[in-house]
Order: sequence, then structure tokens, then C-alpha cells
Amino acid sequence: MISLNSLIFNGLDATRIEVQVQLGGMGKQEFNIIGLADRAVKESAERVRNAMIALNLSMPSKKLTVNLAPSDVEKSGSHFDLPILCGILCAMGILPEEALSKYVIMGEIGLNGAIQKSNGILPASVWANKNGLGIICPAENGPEARWAGHTDILAPAHILDLINHFRGTQVLPVPSAMTPKHNAAAAGDLSEVHGQAAAKRALEIAAAGGHAMLMVGPPGSGKTMLASRLAGILPEMTPGEILEASMIYSVAGQLNAQSLVSVRPFRSVHHTASAVALAGGGADAKPGEISLAHSGILFLDELPEFQRGTLEILRQPMELGKIMISRAKRTVAYPARFQLIAAMNPCPCGHLGNAALACSKAPRCAEAYQNKISGPLLDRIDLHVDVDAVNPWEMSAVTPAEAGARESSATVRARVVAAREKQLHRQGKMNAHLDGKELDAAVALNTELTEFLNNAAEKMGMSARGYQRIKRIARTIADLRGSDAVEMPDLAEAISYRPIKRGKYGV
Repeated sequence: MISLNSLIFNGLDATRIEVQVQLGGMGKQEFNIIGLADRAVKESAERVRNAMIALNLSMPSKKLTVNLAPSDVEKSGSHFDLPILCGILCAMGILPEEALSKYVIMGEIGLNGAIQKSNGILPASVWANKNGLGIICPAENGPEARWAGHTDILAPAHILDLINHFRGTQVLPVPSAMTPKHNAAAAGDLSEVHGQAAAKRALEIAAAGGHAMLMVGPPGSGKTMLASRLAGILPEMTPGEILEASMIYSVAGQLNAQSLVSVRPFRSVHHTASAVALAGGGADAKPGEISLAHSGILFLDELPEFQRGTLEILRQPMELGKIMISRAKRTVAYPARFQLIAAMNPCPCGHLGNAALACSKAPRCAEAYQNKISGPLLDRIDLHVDVDAVNPWEMSAVTPAEAGARESSATVRARVVAAREKQLHRQGKMNAHLDGKELDAAVALNTELTEFLNNAAEKMGMSARGYQRIKRIARTIADLRGSDAVEMPDLAEAISYRPIKRGKYGV
């Protein structure tokens, strides 16, 4: 019996799968794949059979059994093609089992014997490196595997390349590692936004503390433009963030062959997206938009237009920084520490309060529209900001001096980076992620400030969660000032970003 190594994934965690190949006695040719394999795995038999024909080899006239162990774990994916084919070639004496058993093998086989790109090679390389094994993967995935720090990598483009390598007639070179590419300018510059001083201030606070933010305003007021500029004022990703985000994209099959995820993701999700598209799932429990936005931004435009059940999925990852996907046979956890930026019109027509444009159903329609979003979800959004319309003539009348006075993304980013460094030095995490005890240690309010906050909370009908979020925002505002203590102006500004009641936007 031949025994080789491959992997399956439970979230980003890899599990070793032993690919056992057994040739039986002479007789009728059979090819069976067992071990709780799904349809994609069972179809490997035909791909492997045709790849053998492309090599001018015939399948042995014996009963061929491939067992994927352990047999009680569900197997899915086409990446088992390559280890199955290698196992057969080992059984036929064409490839050396002893050498191949020291590798994790993953890759899909084309009908012509070409080894095609597979998902999950980056986390597979990390796992192999930790467990003292090499990795055999498609040539297209070679740079991805190399970036994980692995050097024992074989990345053939065709099965013949692998055969020739072990025969000594060809040497497969170690692939070059991917290089992170930082391009914050692609997000656009904050200086391009006309007016909206209050919204830009709130965006800076959101960036500095990792806070969620909701912008409410009429169509064309610049909500989407502001959201897209957030990535440009955030710090560059750390190597750890790059690796984790790239692993998520690798498992999802969305990792660019030329570069890792080195710019903070900006995932703009349409309101027609399903719950599975947002949270992840499906037969392979793939990561969804929530996880693809990890270490970056999840932008939801026209928030009330989303299905209410879909939006409620956000509540768990916003609190825990991860998403649990439960299926009948397994539960998968993916990282989901994203920054939620949402935008909405105040009413269906979007012109609430504008006598010339508002519909005849206002303000009742606005209240019903805003009530589509649940109170618990709104309570989890730290910053609630009004974005007023900017008149076209005000934009065209801007003088060069006024344009030069608008701060660039680089200028704002410098303050954001300084505030984040202050937080990481003090508590090791962003203010938005502080739990109760950590928040009490970071925000020590005197009697006057406590009384002021308590009175405001009572008048605004604030929940306990909202109360804590005001303290987190105030802590971030103080960090932007470079202050160790939260003072009255910080607290007053933080309170201004919390809604007084449901339907406050002109209702």
C-alpha cells in the first residue's frame, strides 16, 4: 500500500489526510475512491485516468482503491487529484514513495496532465513548514507557498516535470516569494472630498480607534466617496495581518497570483447579497465577505435595503472578531475583525427635510424605512453621522487656496498612526475592541465627568452597550489629541456621535 500526505481545511486550520493507494489482484480494472469523498473528489478518477493517457500510460489491469483517511471526516475539493495520481505512479514504480511521503501534495490535474491552480496553498505551506514536511503544489501557487517561509517546495506545471525531477533529468527551481505591494493611493485622497468637515472628522476617529460608523444623508452627498477614502488613512498592514488575510483569500480561491493581500481590503457589498455570501458557507464552507474584509473595511451601502436576517449576521463578528459557520457535519470558524462602514438615505426617496424634493409620504415613510434596521445592530455601531448635501455651485466655486486647505490622506494618516500606536502601547489592541475591564482601566473618569455622562445617558435613553461605546469613542478622541486622560470636550464630542432615539434623522 502507498501512503502520501494531503490536507483539508477547517477554516484556516489544516488537517492531515492520508491518501492510501492499493492495487489489488489481476482481473477487471476498477477505480474506487472511498473515505467520505464528495463529488469533486470522486471525479478525480476521470481526471487522473485521462492524465495517465496523456502520459502514454495505461491504468493497471487491477482493482485500484484510493482511501482518504480518516474515513469519518468529509473530504471536498479537486486538490486531491495530484496526490492520488502520485500514489498510482508510486504503485507502478514510476515515482519514489519514500521521497514523496516527505511532502504535503496538493493540486488539480487537467486532462492533459497539467497541474492547475488550487485553493489553500498558503495555509497548507504554513502547516507543512510547522510539521517538518515539504510541499508539492502547482507552479502557479509556488510564489504563494514560498512566502510562508518554506524552502522545500516543488512547484511543477505538469506531472512530467515532477516525474523528471525525481528521475534526475530535470531540477525544479525553488519559486520566488510573492512581494507585498503597498498602494494606499489607490483608495483616493481625502483632500478630494469637498466640505463634509464633520463627516471627515468622524472618519478620522473611526480610523484611529477601529470603530464602526454609519453615515446618513441624501443621495449624492458623498457617503460612498468618504467610505472609499478610509483605506487611505489607515496604517499599512503588518506582516501578521498580511499573512492572515492572504490565507483567507487563498482558501476562498481569490488570492492574486502576483501579490499577497498587502493593502487593507475594502469589500463593498451590494444589498442583494445573500446571508451565505456575507457570512460564508456553502458545501465547502468557504469564507464570505465578512471574513474577506478581515483587517480591512466592510462597506454596506443602502443599509435598510439589506434583508434584516442578513444584517443580523453582523452582530456576532462585530463583538468577537470571528464568524462561526455551522453545518450538519462540522463547524468552521474564520477570522472576521473588520471595520464596518455603513451608509443609508434617511428615507426611501432620500430627500427627507427637503421641501422641493421630498415625497408626500414623509415623515412616516422615513420612520418605517429606518426601522428596517434592528436596534441591537444600530447599538453596535459606534459613530452615527449626518452627511449633508453639498451644493454643486459650492464645489465649482472652490478657490485654489480653499482646495489647498483641505487635508490630504497622508496628513490624517499620520495622526491616525500616532493614535493607534498609543493604544497598542497602552493596551495592546484598538479602543473599539476593549472589553469592560480593559475599558475601565483605559478610561478613568472623575466625579464630574461620570455625572455628565450619566445624565446624558439617561436623557438619551442609552443602553449599557451604548454607554460603553461612548467611553471608547472618547478614549480615541483623547488619543488623537495625544492625551493620556479623557476630558470633558472628548466626552461631549463622543456623545454627539450617538443617536438620541430611533428615527432621529429628521423624523
